[in-house]
Amino acid sequence: MTARPDFYRFHNGEKAPLPFAISEYEARVAGLRSLMEEAGASAIVLTSMHNIAYYSGFLYCSFGRPYGLVVTETECVTISAGIDAGQPWRRSFCDNITYTDWQRDNFWRAVCEVAGEGGVIGYEGDHLTLMQRDRLEDFLKPVTMVDVARATMRQRMRKSEAEIALIRSCAQVADVGGYAIRDAVKVGAREIDVAMAGRDAMEVEIAKRFPDAEYRDTWVWFQSGINTDGAHNPVTAQAIERGDILSLNTFPMVSGYYVALERTMFAGEVDAASRAIWEANVAAHEYGMSLLKPGVSCAEVTHRINEFFEDRDLLQYRTFGYGHSFGILSHYYGREAGLELREDIDTVLEPGMVISMEPMLTLGSGEPGAGGYREHDILVVTEDGNENITGYPYGPEFNVVG
Repeated sequence: MTARPDFYRFHNGEKAPLPFAISEYEARVAGLRSLMEEAGASAIVLTSMHNIAYYSGFLYCSFGRPYGLVVTETECVTISAGIDAGQPWRRSFCDNITYTDWQRDNFWRAVCEVAGEGGVIGYEGDHLTLMQRDRLEDFLKPVTMVDVARATMRQRMRKSEAEIALIRSCAQVADVGGYAIRDAVKVGAREIDVAMAGRDAMEVEIAKRFPDAEYRDTWVWFQSGINTDGAHNPVTAQAIERGDILSLNTFPMVSGYYVALERTMFAGEVDAASRAIWEANVAAHEYGMSLLKPGVSCAEVTHRINEFFEDRDLLQYRTFGYGHSFGILSHYYGREAGLELREDIDTVLEPGMVISMEPMLTLGSGEPGAGGYREHDILVVTEDGNENITGYPYGPEFNVVG
């Protein structure tokens, strides 16, 4: 019987076009090696979707299987499951090893092949499970381990010109979805019908703009009435009624990068109480955007918007932070938690950071103006301020529709 390998190299076909030039990935890995040197690590074992995609170009589909990227002083190798065959090789700039499932823990045998035993291993403490950490220790037998999660996050927070160009194009795709949703809104339409119109329009636009990309996970959340109370409430078959508050949320995703457009809307008409809350939130949105500039901390921005709402007796209706970083992250994975507009984040804004402004007020059912109000723009921090790369209009003048 032919021996069954623990792992092997299946370099099937030619390398596919990646979202960025090879030099971009080489620069990222060089930065990672600098972090590795600072930490005194002999190898870094990355396991998260966002970091593997950021440093190699390969965005994996786990389905319960482990994936990795092992970086040493001289090697950079993705570790992938046999079910993916040659795709991880084609969709990464670096080497790739395929592990088999003939026996348990072949993933870690493949990792050990690159990282070796007895070294100082960098890992992601915010992603590696307790079980997989035990496996790492069993197979790699490290002298010690160093958590590199925060250091890699800090590297991802500062975007290159190529990343900003991709994010800007994706923001334009989000606007396309927004206009398609606006056209689809009418009394009697179901949330799911409107959401599909926006999603379909974005997927067509993505295929036009990025003909060499992989297409997955572009989505829309469109909520009406009481369903607008939460920012991430799923789509339902609820039908739109005249006077309903609506929430438009488009999320195009290209090669692991996702952006968002979010707008408050009303179906047909808006009552006076609702308009007052809506306009106050729009004013906070505009004020917040004016604050995003180099040298200002996330906490300072947050406190100043809090004061804006408190002066209008609205702060009690705030439900979450006012914005967050954009890049290699999505609702499935990743979060650059060091760049969020919250009271407990002291990160100072720098040119090249990309961040949203998205104040939200939620009033409970039965209150005048009940519903969830949210506006969301994406801004690139520049040398002397910011550039708003979201184009879809906000406010009552444009968004009372149907």
